[in-house]
Order: sequence, then structure tokens, then C-alpha cells
Amino acid sequence: MKDITKIVLTGGPCAGKTTALVRIIEHFTSMGYKVFTLPEVPTMFNQAGVNYLTKNRALFYEIEKSTLLLQMEMEDKFMRMAQQCEKPVLIVCDRGVMDISAYLSTEMWHALLNDIGVNVVKLRDARYDAVVHMVTAANGAAEFYTTANNDSRTEDVDQACMLDMKVVSAWTGHPHIRVVDNNVDFEKKIHNVLAEISNLIGIPQPIEMERKFVVKIIDEIPGCAESEITQTYLMSEPGTEIRLRKRGSNGTYVYVQTTKKKVSSTEYIETERQITPQLYVQLLQQADPKRQSIRKIRKNFMWNKRYYELDTYVSPSMDLNILELDGKCGSQEVELPPFLKLVEDVTGNTDYFSINIALKK
Repeated sequence: MKDITKIVLTGGPCAGKTTALVRIIEHFTSMGYKVFTLPEVPTMFNQAGVNYLTKNRALFYEIEKSTLLLQMEMEDKFMRMAQQCEKPVLIVCDRGVMDISAYLSTEMWHALLNDIGVNVVKLRDARYDAVVHMVTAANGAAEFYTTANNDSRTEDVDQACMLDMKVVSAWTGHPHIRVVDNNVDFEKKIHNVLAEISNLIGIPQPIEMERKFVVKIIDEIPGCAESEITQTYLMSEPGTEIRLRKRGSNGTYVYVQTTKKKVSSTEYIETERQITPQLYVQLLQQADPKRQSIRKIRKNFMWNKRYYELDTYVSPSMDLNILELDGKCGSQEVELPPFLKLVEDVTGNTDYFSINIALKK
């Protein structure tokens, strides 16, 4: 199988994507990768004379449909080229298919999906290995927000923040979305983007302890994306963890194999690849006999500028709710959303690692 990784670099207006793309090309080319960067389709259309602000609704529908189809076709063509490369390939899409939905009504978006015969799980989860969302400068660094460097940018600070939330909401539910905010200076923000991509393609990264909390759900979770996950651990050598995941909703699933290997006391390598349903079934024959498959419902959501994952276990631990945040919040106090009640902070407690929850009693 070719070593190809495809990601989406997205975000709100004036988030730093242009600078990040330049740095991505420089950094990963120097590390031996062939880097393809796919241009933003709406920008191409604007330069060709297309007016996305037209009041002609029939024309607007055709513009958005053409934007979606060209985005998919361009990505597919670059994937075919990548398959012929001798070097490992990193494909970076300047925005992806789900960004389009942030600019449409729900009714028009669903009409487009029906028109071209696709669904959200396949568009959002199956096409990309990861999504890196750079938060607009308008949210947290408003003094640096400007429209002067982009003729197509007309949003004020409030509009930019609202659009940023629409974009991240469009991608909420992808198994690997990373939100890079403005809690640090711009240079560190770019560094965080490079670090997220490095982690994705298996470059050794410092071990960061994920923050985990057992919680109770006391109210409805607003704006969450829900998916079903079946997770199975395979037999592996000491120091290596291999798992299979079947993830999706409404009968549509994506199948992924993840290998996590500790290479030193402070670093690990994690690699992930999407696999076919047939290979998934075959690999299940290598399931660790000491462990049972985990079944859980995952809810992804944004709250107070932070991205959350909430897993409700169906088996083997009934009604166990674990809220998880990445290690970037460190040891600082975490404010939980008002619709969740803290039961216990289980960060670092190995009893709540999925690989141990799966152990047969």
C-alpha cells in the first residue's frame, strides 16, 4: 500500500492558512515527502468571474454543485498521481468538501447530496485522514484580524467568528479533527499545525497524557455529531498496540487500522490507515483472545472554543461516559460544559484506557 496521507487545512477568515501552507510545503518536503497542495476551489471560481453572492438561486445552486464536484474530482486526480510517486506523499487540501456546507442552508446542502448521490459519512470521514482547523484571528486575536490581504474577505469580526463556528461544525464528527486556536502567538500556532500533521504521518511525537473524565450527561448536548464505534484489539508484540475501528452511522461505515508503538520512554509513533470492509473482516481473525470488542457511541462537539469527544460505552461497560480532551490542556483546570456533571477525573488511570476496558473479566 502506498504511503499517502490526505488532510484538510481549513478554518475561519484570517486564520493563517496561507502562511501555514507555505510552511507545510517547506517542512515536509525537507523531510523527504512529496507534498501536493490543492488550491481552494471557490477562490479559483471567483478569479474566473463566478459570483457566489448572486441573487439568482438557480445559478447559485449550480455554482455550489459545481464547486463540490470539482473539489471531489480534483482530490481524486491527485490521489491517482500520488499512487505513482516513489516518495511518501502528503496531500493538503486548502479546504475540503464539508466546507461547502457552511455556506448553504441545510435544505440546499441535503438537496446537493441527494443530487450527486453521496452521504455525509463518506464525504466527511472516508475522504480525509485528518482535518486541521485553524481558528480565525477574530476569535482570540482580534487585534490581528484584517480584510486587507484578501479581496474576497468582507466579514467583520463578529461575522468571521460566526463563519468559523459554522466551518468547524461542518467537520465535527470526523475521527481526527484538530482545532488550532489563538491561545499562543502566531509562530507557535503554525508550529502546532506542523506538529499535528507530524503526529498523523507517524513522525515520533512526545507522549502527551490525554485528559479523561468520567461524567454524567444531565442535559441535551447542543450541536453534537454522533457516531457508532466498534473497536477491536489485535494480537501484537509487547510495546505495540494494534486496533481496528468500524465507525459510522445510519448503516454507512468507515474502517480503520491503527498501530501505536512506543519507541522510547518519552516518544511514540502512531500510524493509521483506512482499510476495506473485506480486509477488516479478515483482520478480525487476529483479534486478541484476552479482550472483547468495545462498542460505544461517540458524541463530538464544540463548547467554549474547545473540541470534545464524549464516549458512551454500550459494552463491555454499560452506561460509562468518558469525556476526553487532548494533552494540550496540560494540567490546567478544565471547565466542563454545563450539560455534563463531573464524576471523577481519571486522567492517567490505566483502568480507563480502552485497551484495559476491553479485557475479559
